[in-house]
Amino acid sequence: MEQINAEKNKFIQTQVEKIEDFKMAQKVFRQLADTNRLRIFWLLCHKEACVLDISEILNMSSPAVSHHLKMLKAENLIISRRLGKAVYHKVAKTKQADLFHYALDEILKINCIDDEKLRLIRCYEAQKKRMENINSQAILAKQIHDFLMENLDKHITIEELSKKYLTNPTTLKKIFKNIYKTSLANHIKIHRLEKAAYLLKNNNDTILNIAKSVGYSSQSKFTRAFKEIYGVVPTKYRNC
Repeated sequence: MEQINAEKNKFIQTQVEKIEDFKMAQKVFRQLADTNRLRIFWLLCHKEACVLDISEILNMSSPAVSHHLKMLKAENLIISRRLGKAVYHKVAKTKQADLFHYALDEILKINCIDDEKLRLIRCYEAQKKRMENINSQAILAKQIHDFLMENLDKHITIEELSKKYLTNPTTLKKIFKNIYKTSLANHIKIHRLEKAAYLLKNNNDTILNIAKSVGYSSQSKFTRAFKEIYGVVPTKYRNC
């Protein structure tokens, strides 16, 4: 154990005597002892960018960004390439830059996003957006359904619904069909005739009045529609 401790102490003594190495490390650390420079460094760890890009993202002036880039490049923490008139910068692929990146992420508690994580995030966001879209469509379709049920005796056109719910006719019909799995016209027709069937069995009003109460101005049109769904004419349905 004494021999191990002696060797360890000798190693430590040798290392701390390398003053020039510590001066070099101190110089690098000093270059990162600036909030904006750290922000630029971290940004360039994750994307390649030119001065204008960095200025816009970090809300800094171009001269200030250029100054910090110059300081980072002097310590070989970033590399640059020219593309046309623009010069793009990114973090150098060196052990030193990787260590700074790792240390900064640990301090900030940031989990870097690799390609797989980014793909999963995009899938989640796309799914979330789809669900939000479905929910909003369901709400709109239910509002239209309720409005139509309250006005079964009226002839309401798709154009009127479009204006009321601020949705173009084609989109409105598509949304309604997506939610109720049938066309808007067929949906209202079924509910009108269901109400008519109930009235035929539960009151003694005339066929014409029942037809008008569910939106049919003509008894003959009502009779044809009713027979199409129930297989018999209204009078026979009432009496059976």
